[in-house]
Amino acid sequence: MNEMDAILEERERDLLRWRSRRGLVENDLYIEKFFATYGSQLTRRHATGLSALMDLADNDLMDLFLRRKEPEGALDTPEVREVLQMVRKPL
Repeated sequence: MNEMDAILEERERDLLRWRSRRGLVENDLYIEKFFATYGSQLTRRHATGLSALMDLADNDLMDLFLRRKEPEGALDTPEVREVLQMVRKPL
């Protein structure tokens, strides 16, 4: 198994969740749903994609979550696209 496909340990997942807290409550709602749905299944690949998204400003992140924009440039990676697909998936 590839190292990027390894499931995150609980501590790693908790740190990622803490780092993912945002100033815009709407983003927090998407992120909380993401962790509630996929938390126990998250891999290092997902952590890489989510970390890249967390480097964005709140409004840019919301535009991606709402499909107003798609990732571009250095942000356009398979990891980021996979996480966005998971976040955008309706319940």
